[in-house]
Amino acid sequence: MALIAAYTSPAIAHAFPFAGILLELQARGHRIRMRTLASEVDRMRMLGFDADEIDPAIDRIEFDDWRARSPLDALLRLSELYCARGALDGPDLQDLIDDSRPDIVLTDVNTWGAAAVAERSGRPWIAISPYTPVLRSRGLPAFGPGLRPARGLFERMRNAAIGRAVLEAATARAMPAINALRAEVAGLPPRADFDEVLRRAPQMLVTTAEPLEYAHVDWEPRIRMVGPTSWEPQAPTPAWLDELEGPIVLVTTSGDYQGDTDIARVALMALADEPVSVVATIPGDAPLGFEPPANARITRFLPHSAVLERAVCAVTHGGMGVTQKALGLGVPVVVVPWGRDQHEVAARVEHAGCGVRVNRGQLTPERVRDAVRRAREMGAGAAAVARGFAAAGGPARAADLVEEQLGLQARR
Repeated sequence: MALIAAYTSPAIAHAFPFAGILLELQARGHRIRMRTLASEVDRMRMLGFDADEIDPAIDRIEFDDWRARSPLDALLRLSELYCARGALDGPDLQDLIDDSRPDIVLTDVNTWGAAAVAERSGRPWIAISPYTPVLRSRGLPAFGPGLRPARGLFERMRNAAIGRAVLEAATARAMPAINALRAEVAGLPPRADFDEVLRRAPQMLVTTAEPLEYAHVDWEPRIRMVGPTSWEPQAPTPAWLDELEGPIVLVTTSGDYQGDTDIARVALMALADEPVSVVATIPGDAPLGFEPPANARITRFLPHSAVLERAVCAVTHGGMGVTQKALGLGVPVVVVPWGRDQHEVAARVEHAGCGVRVNRGQLTPERVRDAVRRAREMGAGAAAVARGFAAAGGPARAADLVEEQLGLQARR
């Protein structure tokens, strides 16, 4: 069977979707060589992978996009960060390839230098995107601001104008640095835009599916939606969870601090007098600034599935992982997007009728309370998304596509 080299960016929200796919591939007899963030190396080794940490300098380059004042500013900050990391993750992947001589390479969509090295290597190569990638798609708005698909001439004109002001402007300013990175780490020729760079992979797997994701008429066959693939570590369910009374609402913020603690603070205030129990997971170094209400339980970490199995709604920052985990269990969501891809996630939640968006500038207890009440009536939309995820195939479908690149499917 094949030796598979997998290279992730330094984020749990990216490592865990990789792990779900790699576990399926390992179960089929393939060997896994992996490089991922240092905090997850031991956990990945316990799963049976030959895992090592990425270059430690990569993880020391911190996100600052949460400080952005506009979608354009956020895209430019992210581009600068991925280029800075790419100058390190490219050589890091090359070292892994030289050491292991893999049959196929899997790279994270955010590891731009590693992607360039994979492209140059000539080996079978698949990019994995744990969120909707920054790609143009015919008839759909540009990635970034979280615009809804146009329903008439005015909205088409609006979307085109905002697309020029955000994605096209970001492309024009970012591509010189991206092309310099590609030349530096892999000696590759320049490309015109993000699309040309991202579409260099023979196959990209995107870990979402319709009806949450839009129908992309120009993605296949190179870009395939496989549904959620995220693996979740086993952890004991705390005794206090069984003691909670009434319906449960889960409230989450980003696992990596991005200034979004206000989501939890406002949600706790909003739901203090509602007939629900609230479970909120927030980073341990993010103070709320007030005493939590009697119906709330605050914890730094808790396997979300244990809560979502009993939840009637989830209030999230719009991270793809937790939002899809809730919807995959048929739990409607309230999304308060803070940055990164979260505005796009919120737009898709509205599109699928499985939840409610509350914009960051409108975050008040009254609006969150109303949003939770409305979202709780959207169970049918959440159930439809759950069915769509199941139909997409998840880790098994992703593994099939990896094996197709290896030419193994016909022999299975």
